[in-house]
Amino acid sequence: MPEPKHTCKIIRAGRVNYDEALRMQMELLAEVQADPNKSFLILLTHDHVYTLGRNTDRASVPATDERLEEIGAKVVRIHRGGGVTYHGPGQIVGYPILSLTRHGLNIRGYFDKIETVLTNVLKRYGIESRSVEEFPGVWVGEEKIAAIGVGVKRWTTFHGFALNTNTDMSYFGYIIPCGIRGKAVTSMQKILGKTIDEEALVKHIEEEFLREFGMRAGGDYAG
Repeated sequence: MPEPKHTCKIIRAGRVNYDEALRMQMELLAEVQADPNKSFLILLTHDHVYTLGRNTDRASVPATDERLEEIGAKVVRIHRGGGVTYHGPGQIVGYPILSLTRHGLNIRGYFDKIETVLTNVLKRYGIESRSVEEFPGVWVGEEKIAAIGVGVKRWTTFHGFALNTNTDMSYFGYIIPCGIRGKAVTSMQKILGKTIDEEALVKHIEEEFLREFGMRAGGDYAG
């Protein structure tokens, strides 16, 4: 089987506050818009933050500003679809920045590929997961384990996915995750009953992402 000709630059950013991560995305978004042959995947974790989709009401985070300050979290409104999402330590977040046109994808096809990446990663840990058509993301039984929120500008993707790994699940108690009432959230740690090696997990995500999108790691371009 021939090696994929397209490359993707993998950026392992570590722990990054949300504003800095958004700045990184915007810079790389402009770079890919200027040259659609470039692709990036940023993998990181965030400080505690609740992000609101562009049409989401602040009431989706019922906690007061004072309570948010007590738990060390903030609220940020961002340009993506979907409802309110929590990000924080112990959660692996991925931001693919790539040209849908170059990959021959529409938004639905791209979304499906991200779901496939995550279900295949979880399968490596013996966790059977699934997608639910009316509820975006990845589910284990009736509990959501990964959120997906996609932004697209000029057919270039940004924002991405968040996989609950060693996540402090109490932070989800302050919101209605993705606006879905009556549904619970879970994490890999909760399901498997042990702490997950996050560095190894990041490597699995990289491998499944590259395989699903038919790319190889590389790219000597800036970013």
